[in-house]
Amino acid sequence: MATFGEKIKGLRKKAGLTLDQLADLTGSSKSYVWELENKNPPRPSADKIDRIAKALGVTADYIMDEKADLTTAEDEAFFRKYKGLDPLVKEQIRRITETFKR
Repeated sequence: MATFGEKIKGLRKKAGLTLDQLADLTGSSKSYVWELENKNPPRPSADKIDRIAKALGVTADYIMDEKADLTTAEDEAFFRKYKGLDPLVKEQIRRITETFKR
């Protein structure tokens, strides 16, 4: 079970992001992101948690829940993005996925 900070650090590294890059994506400072990763317990606002989750391609629930599953969180984040897509783009994605069923 990973802590809040361990999850952020692991996801950041998996995405190939530096502290500076994640800070820029979330409207934070490098030192703030470092503190979230390394201080226990961190005290981020709900807005910061949401921004970090979106930047890392997961849900806020995943970051906050030590027992949450990464694959499920990535899928949920994808489907949230999918719901907001243009209908034509959704149709293209559906056609692409059909090729994988064969």
